[in-house]
Amino acid sequence: MSKIIYYRKKCIGCGICYERQPHQWRMSRKDGKANLIGSTVNKEIYLKFSTASLHGTLLVAGSCPAGAIKVVL
Repeated sequence: MSKIIYYRKKCIGCGICYERQPHQWRMSRKDGKANLIGSTVNKEIYLKFSTASLHGTLLVAGSCPAGAIKVVL
């Protein structure tokens, strides 16, 4: 099981996370930033434990231009 850590404050709203994993990410209509579906939130830091495609999650984290997504194995 991997842990996804998403620093929403760093998000620039490019949408690459949603494009690559639409089942895990949604774009907010309010501010244009991404939201991590099914995560817990603590001070703009989103945390989710996932058994989903680790390869896909690592690709999303590596593709984020703002460095807002981290994966802990």
